[in-house]
Amino acid sequence: MDTSHFSASPFAISVRKSTDTPATPVAFVQAIVAAYRRYGLDPSAALQKAQIAPESLKNSDERITAWQMEVISGTAMQELDDEALGWFDRRLPWGSYGMLARASISAPSLGIALKRWCRHHSLIADDLSLSVSVSGTVASITIAEHRDLGALREFCLVSVLRNIHGVACWLIDSRIPVQHAQFPFAAPPHAEVYHLLFSGPTEFAAAHTGIQFDARYLAMPPRRDEQALQQMLQRALPLTVLQYRRDRLLVQRVRQAMTTHPERTHSAEDLSTLLHVSSRTLHRQLKEEGATLQGLKDEVRQARAVDLLNRTDRPIKQIAEAAGFQNEKSFMRAFKGWTGVSPAEFRKQSTLLA
Repeated sequence: MDTSHFSASPFAISVRKSTDTPATPVAFVQAIVAAYRRYGLDPSAALQKAQIAPESLKNSDERITAWQMEVISGTAMQELDDEALGWFDRRLPWGSYGMLARASISAPSLGIALKRWCRHHSLIADDLSLSVSVSGTVASITIAEHRDLGALREFCLVSVLRNIHGVACWLIDSRIPVQHAQFPFAAPPHAEVYHLLFSGPTEFAAAHTGIQFDARYLAMPPRRDEQALQQMLQRALPLTVLQYRRDRLLVQRVRQAMTTHPERTHSAEDLSTLLHVSSRTLHRQLKEEGATLQGLKDEVRQARAVDLLNRTDRPIKQIAEAAGFQNEKSFMRAFKGWTGVSPAEFRKQSTLLA
């Protein structure tokens, strides 16, 4: 049997890594049922296989588990022979998204891989187009709509974004935190689940559809080969991005946040909020990278202090404050521990060497 497909749903939301916790809104199941009706087929068998009671579809507050959503999505893709589940004017036959993944895997960088994905996606579905752009330190993936997507608009736009974001994470084997997501439709009744679909804040009634993330991820090379691709296609891993525990840019992101926003990174809780991760996750991932929060904080403080001592004539007390210390005494003690000399001696030595 051909396994070159994505059998899991981009809407399969796992809460605290437990597929037994109902978190996926029934509205997403209603969208799949609508696709069955479009093709004149009966969704009863798929609903039964996923253990979803038909009467539960009438209650907009109903939630299902990630497992149930994955089962009904995979079953629907097979029965409808449409990996897009009715989003587009024409079907995306079995293996369409696998083909896009295969075309992207040989790229030298994630940025080029995503541009290939966007270009090839337009060839198989011209209802919309995807684009990747960079502005300063922020990368964006944007969707432009070329026809009215109708009742499946939300399901389509969120799915396409989750797909490409999941593939990006898979290609470089890293979590890629979403800094911001926006959609052109009004906030749906289930808007509260969007913080699970996308890690950053979500804006509704926006001018366009898109997500933003740190542009440095685009320069990272893909870490996958053909064998990994075959395994992925069998398990549809790109569509469940929560399994990516590792963020390969975390140390750089922490260092940058401490440098750029010293007033917002005094504690692990403040830093976690800024980076859209939990404090526990922050400490665990830094440990996996061989780093500590205190070590990075000392590194940033030292670099700031050394820069000010070399470039300015500011008093030591002012430099201590600028480096994030509460008093001059603690700064002098820390600085001597870093360099072996006091700040004043360091400035004197630098002046002599200049």
